[in-house]
Amino acid sequence: MNPSTAQATVLVDELIRNDVRHVVLSPGSRNAPLSFALHEAAAAGRLTLHVRVDERTAGFLALGLAKGGNQVTAVTCTSGTAVANLHPAMLEARHAGVPVIALTADRPVELYRTGASQTVDQQRIFGMDTLQFPIAERRENQNGLWRSLTCRAVVTAREQGPVHVNVPFREPLVPDRDDDWPESLDGRPFDVPWTRAIPRTTTSLHPADHLGPRTLVIVGDTDHDISDLAERAGWPVVAEPTGHGLRHGGLLLNAGDLPDHLTPRAVVVVGRATLSRGVLRLIARTPVVHALSDDLDWPDPQFTATHTSTDLALGEHEVDDDWLTAWQHADKAVADLVDDLLAKEPWPTGLHVARDLVAAVPAGASLFLGSSNPIRDVDLVAAPRRDVRTYANRGVAGIDGSVSTAAGIALAQGPTYALIGDLTFLHDANGLIVGPHEPRPDLTVVVLNDDGGGIFTLLEQGAKEHGTAFERVFGTPHGVDLAALCKAHHVPHTTARTPEEFRQALGVPNGIRVVEIRAERNELRELHTRLKSAVSTAFHWSEESY
Repeated sequence: MNPSTAQATVLVDELIRNDVRHVVLSPGSRNAPLSFALHEAAAAGRLTLHVRVDERTAGFLALGLAKGGNQVTAVTCTSGTAVANLHPAMLEARHAGVPVIALTADRPVELYRTGASQTVDQQRIFGMDTLQFPIAERRENQNGLWRSLTCRAVVTAREQGPVHVNVPFREPLVPDRDDDWPESLDGRPFDVPWTRAIPRTTTSLHPADHLGPRTLVIVGDTDHDISDLAERAGWPVVAEPTGHGLRHGGLLLNAGDLPDHLTPRAVVVVGRATLSRGVLRLIARTPVVHALSDDLDWPDPQFTATHTSTDLALGEHEVDDDWLTAWQHADKAVADLVDDLLAKEPWPTGLHVARDLVAAVPAGASLFLGSSNPIRDVDLVAAPRRDVRTYANRGVAGIDGSVSTAAGIALAQGPTYALIGDLTFLHDANGLIVGPHEPRPDLTVVVLNDDGGGIFTLLEQGAKEHGTAFERVFGTPHGVDLAALCKAHHVPHTTARTPEEFRQALGVPNGIRVVEIRAERNELRELHTRLKSAVSTAFHWSEESY
């Protein structure tokens, strides 16, 4: 057995012993030892292997598998630019705390700075510490080292988020027929990990004495659930679509300054609340801001946090029933306004599609929301669903890799729906490529196609005075025939032109399919302005510019 084969075989075996059950692989030469070892393990039923030809797609598929399965997932690729293509997914994983291991093959150190093909310095290539494996040699006393390093990688990913493991391989890179090796390559008896690590936890409970009855809870991108505490305290909850709160909390906060009877005296911010400008404005204006976070880098982009801890301890606490009731009544009133406005508006708009899709998703299914307009549309008008698991890439909120992330969630969780824009879809069209030997996700991708960057219509760039430059450098129409693109990938495609066709097209996901809805973006800004103006007028508060 050659050294590269021995090292790769041990590494894969130890990953499995540490409960890594999904590995995504992109083909290459330098990672051949890992490819052979992974194929052998998959053939023996010890793990599920997913092969993708595009490393960027592979990285986001691993991200989705880790998100959906809530478990450590590895992605492996060859050296050079292949590694760089994992960077977007690793950035998202890092900022969202998703346990992904980037298992990158590398050239041996003697080839650095020699002009050798596909050779770059891969240390800290993702901006994080690299767990560097030593180059395997034909000698004793390496099995324990390789297994120990693998355990460290898995434990670190499980507790802290993504890990970069870099493994340089010398040729030969393919297995040979000689099984002889200077030492036993066995792991611990009974398939247990080489090193069993007990999770290290630190918590900081902060008493809620400084938070009075008129406190508002804002939930961002987080798995931390304080709904029980908020209910006992009588605090309203405004949550991004990946959480659970009032139906139109985000719209209420985006319509302008709150009237006095809805203005909080304190805010508890759970996780990263970065989706809504209205939420950020409220946080900046509230005198007491308590950030709940398990991370020492607690979220506070406006530097307004007055307190931070990992959790709250609620002792004897005054409850103002009128406070919660006021927010619930306001939420119901806004729901009526939204339904009335959308009933008068020709279908489809992004708001219609967001509302209708969330309502149509079957109980127990998963929903992935693309960055840009889809998640914001859901935030504004859709009714929260506690019986649907909702996901989004909010770590760094990029639009790349969304199809692959959703596919990974579907492979881990089962039937999944994704709502994304056309540019987001085109960014990850390679996510539609699933080879004939690969597990196929049950994923329905709903694409709202307004032929360009609709979100810019709603931002400062979309103001009329920028009209001359806007369409080319922000609107960016592309004219791509999505049906033809899907046909090239052998993916079923349906165009929905009415609400009835849309509901019928959704069905139950069976394999990958695409439902396209074509919309216009030239009146998008006016529609959102009318929506927020209606809310602002109804509650008699001052309206801010959008």
